[in-house]
Amino acid sequence: MVGAGLGVWKLMRGVRQLELHRLILALIIFCLLSMAFLAYYVSNSPKIKEAPPLPFSDCGGGGPGVQRAPLFLPQREGLLRQVKAVDNSRTEPVVLVFVESIYSQLGQEIVAILESSRFHYRTEIYCAEYGVGVIGFFKANENSLLSAQLKGFPLFLHSHLGLRDYRINPNAPLLYITKPNQVEQGSLPGDDWTIFQSNHSTYEPVLLASTKSSEALAHFGPSPLRALHATVIQDLGLHDGIQRVLFGNNLNYWLHKLVFVDSIAYLTGKRLCLSLDRHILVDVDDIFVGKEGTRMKVSDVEALLNTQNKLRALVPDFTFNLGFSGKFYHTGTDEEDRGDDMLLQHRMDFWWFPHMWSHMQPHLFHNVSVLAEQMRLNKIFAQEHGIPTDMGYAVAPHHSGVYPVHSQLYEAWKSVWAIKVTSTEEYPHLRPARYRRGFIHNGIQVLPRQTCGLFTHTIFYNEYPGGSKELDKSIRGGELFLTVLLNPISIFMTHLSNYGNDRLGLYTFESLVKFVQCWTNLRLQTLPPVQLAEKYFQIFPEERDPLWQNPCHDKRHKDIWSKEKTCDRLPKFLIIGPQKTGTTALHSFLSLHPAVTSSFPSPTTFEEIQFFSGASYDNGIDWYMDFFPFPSNVSTDFMFEKSANYFDTEVAPKRAAALLPRAKILAVLINPSDRAYSWYQHQRAHQDPAALNNTFHTVVTAGPSAPRDLLALQRRCLNPGLYAPHLERWLQHYQPSQLHIVDGALLRSNPALVMEGIQRFLGVTPIFNYTQALMYDDSKGFWCQRVEGGRAKCLGKSKGRKYPEMSPETRAFLAEYYREHNMELLRLLNRLGQPLPSWLRQELQSTSWS
Repeated sequence: MVGAGLGVWKLMRGVRQLELHRLILALIIFCLLSMAFLAYYVSNSPKIKEAPPLPFSDCGGGGPGVQRAPLFLPQREGLLRQVKAVDNSRTEPVVLVFVESIYSQLGQEIVAILESSRFHYRTEIYCAEYGVGVIGFFKANENSLLSAQLKGFPLFLHSHLGLRDYRINPNAPLLYITKPNQVEQGSLPGDDWTIFQSNHSTYEPVLLASTKSSEALAHFGPSPLRALHATVIQDLGLHDGIQRVLFGNNLNYWLHKLVFVDSIAYLTGKRLCLSLDRHILVDVDDIFVGKEGTRMKVSDVEALLNTQNKLRALVPDFTFNLGFSGKFYHTGTDEEDRGDDMLLQHRMDFWWFPHMWSHMQPHLFHNVSVLAEQMRLNKIFAQEHGIPTDMGYAVAPHHSGVYPVHSQLYEAWKSVWAIKVTSTEEYPHLRPARYRRGFIHNGIQVLPRQTCGLFTHTIFYNEYPGGSKELDKSIRGGELFLTVLLNPISIFMTHLSNYGNDRLGLYTFESLVKFVQCWTNLRLQTLPPVQLAEKYFQIFPEERDPLWQNPCHDKRHKDIWSKEKTCDRLPKFLIIGPQKTGTTALHSFLSLHPAVTSSFPSPTTFEEIQFFSGASYDNGIDWYMDFFPFPSNVSTDFMFEKSANYFDTEVAPKRAAALLPRAKILAVLINPSDRAYSWYQHQRAHQDPAALNNTFHTVVTAGPSAPRDLLALQRRCLNPGLYAPHLERWLQHYQPSQLHIVDGALLRSNPALVMEGIQRFLGVTPIFNYTQALMYDDSKGFWCQRVEGGRAKCLGKSKGRKYPEMSPETRAFLAEYYREHNMELLRLLNRLGQPLPSWLRQELQSTSWS
């Protein structure tokens, strides 16, 4: 039984396995048939396509299918502003594009666009058509070929040469300041020079030199050892119509600088060129001052007179200008005291100017009368010894008090000496010297003063800092020579000790004058200081107005600034206007903050200081700082001032940025049409005849032939509302992060919200709760300060006047007038990432449908 059962079980298992195999096979066949059927159905059924993409329906951004909000910007129907007429004398379409390099990514992209458009973009075409000269430099480097032809030109270059014996070609047409027929003997520095060879008549050598060795030119044929080769050539433009000057090295060699100046003059038709006249004045400070053993003796005074006479043969009427401190008369050795006496014996042979009596720095005197008394002592000394006292020129020891201005010095100078002219090396800064300028303050003309490498301690030739060769290098084409070359007027500072000992002052200026006359055609002249100042400001009238800067930003300035003064009294932010936009309300709101302090009101200019925009700027920063208290905490206190006419005054941004470069700027903007109307009503309230006798519509629509007073009123109504260009002017001097635009309409309707944003922009702490500090006054129609007892303290009657609505006709005219300007403002604010004022959105939406 067991065996039979086992057999049945095996039989049943075999049947079940067979059925399972059949089931799997059936499933596989079914899948294959299904796939075949699906493939047949798909290949033979009609295809259902999705809707094709639609083309862009407008010029907005985004791609297909992107939903675009309707634009509210107005359509431009015509240009409202006058565009400068195209010069029809030339018909060629030319654009000059400046890029860092045509091989940069930007340069390559521009080239690709121009080439794809079939536009020529070669610089040569522009230069030839418009007479633009080219100056090039070919200093050899490791990649320079020994010999090569300049592609496209009949000119060969030979590089990596050592040269000697530089000379000037007298036939070079570009020579103007440079005097020909001079030879600079000896080797030229370096072995990286390039020379030029050509048989074409367009090339004229300017500077020539010979090679150091005959082997140097073996790669382009035999040449005599002392043959001359052009190292600077002038291309007269006969080959391709373009004039060029090509240098075989850079400007490190002094003679190249001289020829470079002539090249600019020649290639610009003398439009970029100074005259040949050069005025020099040599001041000798510290007469009678100095340590024993360093002062002038009788022989030194005789040498001074002898050199002055020799210089007069080269510089008509040349005269040393001596600055004296009488207290130190006869304080040297016996021999030096006799030198003092000899100076006085020949006092009429020199010009004289006062230093301080005791050589004290004027900024240490805070009382004008004490400072003046020091000057009187010096004047009494001068009178007793017959020293002329009417030169009208003075110099302060260490230039103290001249700049930064110490007002007491200027007052004392004028009262005691009737000073008209002074000089300093500190305006605007000592370094770099090329930026030194003049200015006029309190009726005294301040001229730039130059150093010449001679100071009180440089008294021996062999002990000159860096070696005597450094002094000679400065004279022979170096800093001192370039000072005379590049400045029509130069006042040089020297000292008494430079004329004793090795007499380096005499050596320096006699050598300099002779060197200038050997190598240049300059006409050296001199004038007394007052006449020299008159000539200076005739040449540079734009320098009359000073540009006050923060003394604490220059260590040298801070060292010669009164310790009683502090930069902490300067404001951290400005409300710049424009007028009639709510700046007074903003001023009053900010003044409620416990950490914010306003300037004191001005008694003369409607409470505003108006320092950067008016004549008060000439008073200097001492006058300005007197309007601010001393802060109790420098780091947390925020001082500010509000002068609403800063906004559209052209000079205000530059002046403000010079003194307050880190300040933050608040500008309040409202609808310019409303601003214009408010100004008109303001002028009516102040009895302006033009406003009283003309309607607002007449004022804003007046033509150019209207009366002058009417046009003046029109400008003050309309011009400040051209917001974008005024803001752009401020952004030329301040970073966008320093500017905050206040929505004047929102300030009026929700001041608490606006003030919170302003506090965060300024970084004021703690954040003041203006919701509790302000309340709305129904009778005034404005938000006012909430005071004790729940009462409102509002601005005066002159603020928030109610006047008739502007006529629809006038509003429509102004909306059209300002439409393009509001568009410019929109683009500017978008660029700056600043939110759009609510009134601007509304104005653009309304004009877009008109």
